[in-house]
Order: sequence, then C-alpha cells, then structure tokens
Amino acid sequence: MTKTLATPTSQPDQRLAESTGGLVPGLMLCVAGTGLAVGVSRLIPAVSPLLVGILLGAIAANVYSIPTRMRPGIAFSAKRLLRLGVALLGLQLVFGDIVGLGWGMIAVVIAIVGLGVAGTMYVGRLLGLGWHQRVLIACGFSICGAAAIAATDGVVDAKEEEVATSVALVVVFGTLMIPLIPLTSHALGLSETAAGMWAGGAIHEVAQVVAAGGAIGPTALSVAVVVKLARVLLLAPMMAVMALRQRRQLAARPDAQLTRPPLVPLFVIGFIGLMLLRSTSVLPDQVIAVGKVVQTVLLTASMFALGLGVRIAAMRSVGIGPVILATLSTVWVSGIALAGVLIVGH
Repeated sequence: MTKTLATPTSQPDQRLAESTGGLVPGLMLCVAGTGLAVGVSRLIPAVSPLLVGILLGAIAANVYSIPTRMRPGIAFSAKRLLRLGVALLGLQLVFGDIVGLGWGMIAVVIAIVGLGVAGTMYVGRLLGLGWHQRVLIACGFSICGAAAIAATDGVVDAKEEEVATSVALVVVFGTLMIPLIPLTSHALGLSETAAGMWAGGAIHEVAQVVAAGGAIGPTALSVAVVVKLARVLLLAPMMAVMALRQRRQLAARPDAQLTRPPLVPLFVIGFIGLMLLRSTSVLPDQVIAVGKVVQTVLLTASMFALGLGVRIAAMRSVGIGPVILATLSTVWVSGIALAGVLIVGH
C-alpha cells in the first residue's frame, strides 16, 4: 500500500535536531539516494543525476513509509544543501560568454524571464490558484526549473505540497520538451544555432537543455547552455524582488523584525560572488571542475529530498489547476523564446 512522507519539521524543531545530531538519519538517506542517482546517471549518461534524484525520491515517498526521525535531515537537504548548490552554480557562469550572445539575445532572455513570470502569475490568478503555487510554477518554468522552485521557496516559505507539485510538474513538462524542441525546430527549418537558442530559452532545467541541445547538434548544445545560464543569472535579481515583497508584507506585523527575510538572500550573494570570481579567470580549471562535481552532488541530494515530498495523494488534492497552469506556462515561455530568436535572427 502506498505510504506518504510526513511534513518537514518546523524551524525550531530543525534547529533542535541540528544541535542534537538528529540530522544524521535523514542525511544518510539522502546520501544513499544521491549515490544511487549518480550511479544511474553514469550508466545512462544522457540522464541527469538531478532528474534521477527527483524520481527516486518520489518513488520512495510513494512506496515506503519514511520514518519521522528522518524528517530533519531531509528538510536540511531540501533547503540548505539546495542553497549551497545554487550558490555553486555561479562557478559555471562566465559573464563574458553571456555578453557574447549579443544584446539582442540578452534582451530576449530578459523578456523570457520577465514576461514568463508575469504571464504565468496572471493566468494562475485567473485559474484561482494561490499566490505561492503561482510564483513557484512561474519561477520554475521561466528561470531554471526545480532549483528556482526551491530557491523561491527559501524566500517565500510555501507549503510542502505546493513545492512538491511544482517540482513534479517542472520535471514532467521539461522532460517532454527534450524531444519536442528538436523535432519542432527541424519542422520549422531553424538553423542549428537558432534551434539551440530556442532550446536554451524554452526548456526548464539545465540538464534538460543539455539533452535537447545535444540531440540537435554540437553547435546547438554550446549556445543552448549559454542561453540557459543567462536565464539562471536572472535568478539572483528575481529572488531579491521576492525578498523585498516579503519584507513589505511583513513590515506591519508585530514580530516583523524577527520574520522578515534578508533583502538579498545569502545564497544569492554567494551565487553572484562566485560568478564574478569565475569571470576573472583567476580560478584554476581543477577548482572549477571540483566545484561542478560538488554542485552536482549537492543539487542531486536536494532534488532527492524534494522528491521525497512528491506524494501522489497530495498532488491529487491540489486539483487540475496547477497542471493547466504548467501547460500554459510551458507554451507561453516557449512562444516568447521562439519569437525572440526569430526576431533577433540566427
């Protein structure tokens, strides 16, 4: 019989767990899941360990009963390890590569993220979805998938089922885009460069972009990754905007001084700092390579932990609205990306 994972611990409970070593059982579970995900990815190189991690976590959550004592370690992995992994993403960004796209394509990337978030939020409101569910889907589908969803949750503190639903949707719809973008690009007669730019601008996860770009060709792969990383770069200002909104909403509360989030989350500062450091070219290639491995491990562990919150029963309870919004958001973001690529001309 299908079992479900209990909800994460509260912040005070988690701090208590940290001080008493209560993180260990959940962390060990996430370490095991990460190792398995990385092993599967090595056997099937085309499959990202992050995606495998989410799927393994979801299977575990819906087949086995996860002991309550593992909750603190799982919550730690889903939030804190995720933030470290997102910060390390900065090491994969070279500012010069993004500038090399040209100002026209940079404007397209800004439009994809800005209009993608705004349009998804608007449609979600028409569908009657709550603000948290809307903003999670909007950021995940417009910026960088599950990492953006988890980063957004770190700022707005959404419900577990809202985060889990958004992560599940970004995995499903992003995966569907992997064959769809190459096939549609060929049908439209796009050049390899244009198809790569469309893939980088339209697909949700970095790993999914790599898979689609590789299916199109080597030129498409290289340009797709740069366009996608340009979208990732916009995660920092978007999280700052979210944090500012939260601060304004909480300003009138008596305990506002205790609950207001920082204007710029620490992991976003780390992301920007590491990007700037990488852009100076002072880091040895070995350091960058190690950083990429550590980033992959941390994000895989956090994706496995997030997957443990993907429960079929909970997803059924949220209704069809998020699925409709995810569908429309995918079409909207893809349409903006394609129009932008055609206007810029490649």
